[in-house]
Amino acid sequence: MAAADDEKRGATSGADEVPRRPSAVSLNKSEDPSEPFSYDEDDRYAYANSEQRQQTMTEHDLNVTEDDLLEAKELASQYTLDEVRSIMIRVHRIHEKDPNFPATVIQKIKAFLENESVFSNPEKHQHLIQEMKLEAALVTSNSPYAEVRAVVSNKDDPKTPCSTIRSWTIGLFFSLLLAFINQLFDIRQPAIRVMANVAQLLAYPIGKAAENWLPDKGFTLFGIRHSLNPGPFSKKEHMLITIMANVAYNTPYTNYIIWVQYLPQYFDQPYASHFAYQLLIALATNFIGYGMAGVCRRFLVYPSYCVWPASLVTIALNSAFHNDVNPPVEGPFRRIWRISRIKFFYLMFAAMFVWFWFPNYIWVGLSKFNWISWIAPGHRDVNVITGINNGLGVNPFPTWDWNVLLWDSADPLMVPFFSTLNRFIGVFVSFWVVLIFWYKNVYNTGYLPINTNRVYDHFAQLYNITKATDDHGLFNQEKYAQYSPPFLGAGNIVIYMFFFGIYTSTLTYAALYHRHEIIMGFKALFNSLRRKKKTKQDDTSLDVHNRLMQAYPEVPEWWYMICLAVAIGLGIGGIVGWDTHTSPGVVFYGLALCVVFVIPVGIIKAMTGIEVTLNVLAEFVGGSWVDGNALAMNYFKSFGYVTCAHAIWFCNDLKLAHYVKIPPRQTFIAQIIATFISTIVCIGVLNFQMQNIDGVCTPNAQYKLTCPGVNTFFTASVLWGTVGPERIFGHGGQYSATLVGFPLGVVIVVFFWALSKKFPNWTWVRQIHPVAIMYGGIVWAPYNMSYVWPSVPIAYFSWIYLKSRFLGLWSKYNFVLSAAWSCGIAISGIIIFFSLQYTGTDFDWWGNQVSQMGCEGDSCELKTLGPGEYFGPRMGDFS
Repeated sequence: MAAADDEKRGATSGADEVPRRPSAVSLNKSEDPSEPFSYDEDDRYAYANSEQRQQTMTEHDLNVTEDDLLEAKELASQYTLDEVRSIMIRVHRIHEKDPNFPATVIQKIKAFLENESVFSNPEKHQHLIQEMKLEAALVTSNSPYAEVRAVVSNKDDPKTPCSTIRSWTIGLFFSLLLAFINQLFDIRQPAIRVMANVAQLLAYPIGKAAENWLPDKGFTLFGIRHSLNPGPFSKKEHMLITIMANVAYNTPYTNYIIWVQYLPQYFDQPYASHFAYQLLIALATNFIGYGMAGVCRRFLVYPSYCVWPASLVTIALNSAFHNDVNPPVEGPFRRIWRISRIKFFYLMFAAMFVWFWFPNYIWVGLSKFNWISWIAPGHRDVNVITGINNGLGVNPFPTWDWNVLLWDSADPLMVPFFSTLNRFIGVFVSFWVVLIFWYKNVYNTGYLPINTNRVYDHFAQLYNITKATDDHGLFNQEKYAQYSPPFLGAGNIVIYMFFFGIYTSTLTYAALYHRHEIIMGFKALFNSLRRKKKTKQDDTSLDVHNRLMQAYPEVPEWWYMICLAVAIGLGIGGIVGWDTHTSPGVVFYGLALCVVFVIPVGIIKAMTGIEVTLNVLAEFVGGSWVDGNALAMNYFKSFGYVTCAHAIWFCNDLKLAHYVKIPPRQTFIAQIIATFISTIVCIGVLNFQMQNIDGVCTPNAQYKLTCPGVNTFFTASVLWGTVGPERIFGHGGQYSATLVGFPLGVVIVVFFWALSKKFPNWTWVRQIHPVAIMYGGIVWAPYNMSYVWPSVPIAYFSWIYLKSRFLGLWSKYNFVLSAAWSCGIAISGIIIFFSLQYTGTDFDWWGNQVSQMGCEGDSCELKTLGPGEYFGPRMGDFS
């Protein structure tokens, strides 16, 4: 690659070479430097070679770079054996079942703690003791994870400017811009979303311009001087801007409720256009998550095992802009890489910016590369198995589009390999279930497309909701009995079964694998409420980032409690103040659901990068409580799902600030203000769209604003709220057997937990994550295996091959590459959309049509109906 050194093997400078022995030299007895040597005339080469080999082995065993090891050695020399033992006990307790923590290190720690001879006769175990001292030094002076050490500094200067006039100006500008663009095109098909990484990318040149051009003029407030130009544009300012953009780019989830209430083709309720109503419910769902995030800091932000993989990519981009250190690192074929992170970022950004035009405009067949279907486009079975549009996506080379791999925030460079692999295992297992359901015509799925997310009637037509509801959108028993039950495709049925399983597996996993950490978090929360100081043996004190953050005043608990109380009040006001036919208790229902799930879901997200969403559970429970009332179910769904989701997102931002050492109170204020401004802007744009776009949310809408997400939301609201889960999944319901997913989720977690207890030396068991496996089962309808499989070899190459053999190279470039390609896709996508797709400039040729041929353009079913025939229960046999 262009970044590699062009010098030939053996021609590197002497500084890059290991001392070589010119002739045969034998080491006497052992290669351990602690053992005596017998030297010949080349003894200095022999010793250097042995010492280098020993250091290399230690680097590999402890999963550290040479720089990390040198830094740890100085601290390690200060530890006594008893201090190391105390630290290792706590490390082993926290990380014993941590799949992110190196298994070899856990084995060494276990051998160290269980061997009493180490402490009674330490002179016989000097090598193991030295390694444990180094590991103790690493854990206490840096992060125990190589991926965190790669991008997060273990140093901090509290004097570095952060909350400045320019950071607030730039941050609020991008909050306004991202909220406006994302709300405007949220209802377009295809939609376009500008993510926070675009703001992070563009904020740097703007910040540097402000540094170079603005005068050093300002004012003093409360003893602190605020200047237009406080000096160099700092990484803390840059990250504060990114955090503001990160909370602002998401549109309010309650906008879906407004759309389905207001528009005449849905519920036609004019009061939904009232600005005060829109504002109250939007602010309630947005801010209720902040209160929960503040409570959960001790569970999801402070612990070192909460890595938050997505945060590392953001920090890597931040470090690339602000870090001038550029050590050379060794790569494959003994080549030395000297290119800086920022230059590497620009090269990879440019490469992806250019390449993205090919699979997304010039030759879209490269994006969904269903080349097997091209061979026999009309062959049903070939397309059902290998098809990407309407099939299950079994294809060894399914895409040339990096964006396809990012569809579920599952960047293989960002998410640990064990997470990617476990999810694929879940996809592979559930693939056979989908296939059997369809080919055996289980639940009459053979009459429907195998992998559709739409709802059908017993004529195999899209379900017409108006035939089962009255003029107010409420369930009508007589009309329903004369029409049809709702039917789901095979992929959609399997999704629900695994969704049920993932909820019970999440709770079971947290109870069995993380009960110690959860108890520790509750103790810390209880002590903070009693204003007790942390004890010396607090496990979080091991983490250097927690100790560095003690230099800044913490956000008081009552700040978050006030935020939570205000959000609850706003939600109750919005529901009671208008004719919503909904109990204000729905707000507390959402809060209760969040209390139960937020910690387990947050721990899994922080460790694996996988987020378990509560939307299906909220629909299931809410629909059961308000049977026949779709609008009330929508509120149950919104507060039940959004409260937990926002709490997780805000915890992710708090971890970003924690890693970069932004003062917590500045982070809190920035999040609150950016969210408030974003909400106001989104509601303003929403009202403009409702009042000024002709035919909005209809097939004839201007600018392709056909509202695919709103249509899906409305269908789900009637399916779960109007028809209700009892008629679909209850006793005698159409799909009641899928409830087996609930006990299945418990069984799979208990099985692997018992297996790890029975065979503690089976290291591969530590890499099995049952929740991630269950998560793989919900990939279907409309996604498939082609969206998951390509990540497996890429993640293996990055996280296993490169990380284990060339840790320095991996540490320097891996997350920068992920950030570069994500930014390249975002910027390129925006330009393609506004310059070509928005204006209707199509590029019509075979390469842009071939992926829609045959069964990939119009799905092929297993069975067909004759004139007047229908499947499922006979008329009069369902109610």
